[in-house]
Amino acid sequence: MARIAHLSDIHFGAHDPKIVAATEAWLQQHQPGLVVISGDFTQRAKRDQFRHASAWINRLRAAGMKLLVIPGNHDVPLYNLARRFGAPLRRYKRYISNDLCPFYEDDEIAILGLNTARSLTIKDGRINHDQMRLLRDRFARVTAEKTRILVTHHPLFAMPIGKGGELSEAVGRHEDAVRAAAEAGIHIALAGHFHRTYAEAAQKMVAHAGGALVIQAGTATSTRLRNAEPQSFNWLHVHRHDEIELQVVVWDGASFQRGHHIAYFKRNGAWIGQDMVDPGALPGIQVAEKARV
Repeated sequence: MARIAHLSDIHFGAHDPKIVAATEAWLQQHQPGLVVISGDFTQRAKRDQFRHASAWINRLRAAGMKLLVIPGNHDVPLYNLARRFGAPLRRYKRYISNDLCPFYEDDEIAILGLNTARSLTIKDGRINHDQMRLLRDRFARVTAEKTRILVTHHPLFAMPIGKGGELSEAVGRHEDAVRAAAEAGIHIALAGHFHRTYAEAAQKMVAHAGGALVIQAGTATSTRLRNAEPQSFNWLHVHRHDEIELQVVVWDGASFQRGHHIAYFKRNGAWIGQDMVDPGALPGIQVAEKARV
């Protein structure tokens, strides 16, 4: 079983130091097999913000954790136009990682991260055709029994972003990107960006999407909350590529506690979610699937 902590939208520069420390302590206590961080390490891509982010992830590495990280749109300078268009991710490469499309593989899982942050967009993301080829090529070499996971900052799909049911814009080249993910046989698609926890089968979101389970992370440590959703991150237990547990770990104002917990099973090509009864869990955050077995 692979144990993965999925965090997103750290936003150093608009962060709560107490929650940053609590996140670090929780990870050190539970020792995930892999920590995935899906972008937005900083608020405005400033040097000091990157230095704080770098020190934090270096402490995680020093504690023995393996990390797979990708940039987000906030890691591209917004107001410094020369840097934004001339060297948009230079500081990210210097302080966080020089690899914008990292790949990790072990005996159970294979994970590819793709950079969706672009200079020409303020907040939206794109995937280019070279990245789509990389997506297909990387997973073409992965054996069938391993769980295939794709990580992006911007989700591939239009996501519900408000209580009124309004949808976000999908990532640029959405249809081609979804097709590439389906052809690569992606089982789980992880993303962030909207500071909202969400999970749904891809085939329920768009036609011809393949068999992926789409999982969104909220913001782990930022003070920029949306829809009154508290800080949180995802704790995944990947038993097999057709059996996954998702538990949302939620900040309750003093510490991180267990939140919504759902087991997902793939039956006849469709993902089915089953609530895991846990009287001690916080009720706050909801994911799309409820128990239907």
